[in-house]
Amino acid sequence: MKNIVSRLFAGLMLVFACVCMWGCSDRVEFKWSDGRGTPLIAGFIDDSLVVAYDCRGWLETTETWNGGYSEDESCGHDRLLVYNYRVQEEGPRWSDSLTNERGGYRWFQLTDSIFWRWEEKNILLWKIGETAHEMKISRKNKGCSHSSKIERIHQWLDGTFIALGGNLSAGEDSCQYAVLDTISGTLTYKRLDKNLEWIKECDDVRAWGDDVYCLKRDGLDFLRLLVNYKNMDSILVDSISFWDSLTISLAPLSFYGNMFYWAYVNSVDSEKRKIKLNPNIRPLSFPSFGEFIDEKKKVISY
Repeated sequence: MKNIVSRLFAGLMLVFACVCMWGCSDRVEFKWSDGRGTPLIAGFIDDSLVVAYDCRGWLETTETWNGGYSEDESCGHDRLLVYNYRVQEEGPRWSDSLTNERGGYRWFQLTDSIFWRWEEKNILLWKIGETAHEMKISRKNKGCSHSSKIERIHQWLDGTFIALGGNLSAGEDSCQYAVLDTISGTLTYKRLDKNLEWIKECDDVRAWGDDVYCLKRDGLDFLRLLVNYKNMDSILVDSISFWDSLTISLAPLSFYGNMFYWAYVNSVDSEKRKIKLNPNIRPLSFPSFGEFIDEKKKVISY
């Protein structure tokens, strides 16, 4: 009986201590920053318009009842902006904040006018001039395992989209790519069959109609365009460093709609199956986004 009373007394003293020390609850403070980070490029609409994204930083501090302290920070309230990268203008031609969430902000290009990002396990889609909406995704593996993270999705065969992120030449039973069916909302991870094994050589691939287009580096300076495994065109690109790729958040060689980036911005003529050099612009020659992104410019923001 004495032990029971002692334990009960100890419990009461703990309750009393908790009441004295802020009720044993943590003190959490969350604050959004006043400004936004430097915009990064998500993709290209055409040879003069670019889509960039930025986000608003936040800081969360936690003081625990027993004297502990921790901080967590990231950004959210992501925003997409449309700029003319040929000329210096007063600001973006259009911008809009897309979500009021505190996490997730990196955007990628899906088609000429549609952009996407991960929304936890689902995909958030945004079409220029419209409201972003979430697409629920179910996943399955077909003849492979060890699925990789997806960071590129391009138009593919039979109205589907090819999803890339890992290594197209991954061996054993690892998944080499995935196919996204937007009608069923299914992402199917696969290994390449014999008809598609040739795209292992590609740095990036996409389809126009029934034709598969491949961008392939040949050494540091030579770039080839293959269509259905046939060499259709090639260009020589001067050797340059890719230190700027971190600033603009573009893969060294990737499709962005019908545009592609390899130190310079160029495009593919899908009718002639040729590389078009007419844009031929270095991203570093774009207007300095940080100089004129300003809430006073009447951009829409939370």
